[in-house]
Amino acid sequence: MGERARRHAANEAWFRVINDQIEANALRHSAETELFAFVCECSNIDCAEPVRMTLAAYERLRSNPTHFAIVPGHDDPEIEGVVHRGEYWIVEKRGRAAGFVAPRD
Repeated sequence: MGERARRHAANEAWFRVINDQIEANALRHSAETELFAFVCECSNIDCAEPVRMTLAAYERLRSNPTHFAIVPGHDDPEIEGVVHRGEYWIVEKRGRAAGFVAPRD
């Protein structure tokens, strides 16, 4: 994995940390069906666009450490493939990028 791809995977792992904090706060104050604005988990460190989903959807996403929620079109084909397209996309890390993010989960 090149330096650029490693940096992009690290950025996405960082956004995952932020979203875990959003989830923890939401669990204390909300209903299961309520939509929450999580942070796009794309590789662009400057992106702060919201990805709206329920806590249940976020927990399903988190059940696979190589899956990340992004704003449609924010995928990086060098390190991931789109596995779901809808209001938000779910991408799956491939190869060395998957190995980089999985232990951090």
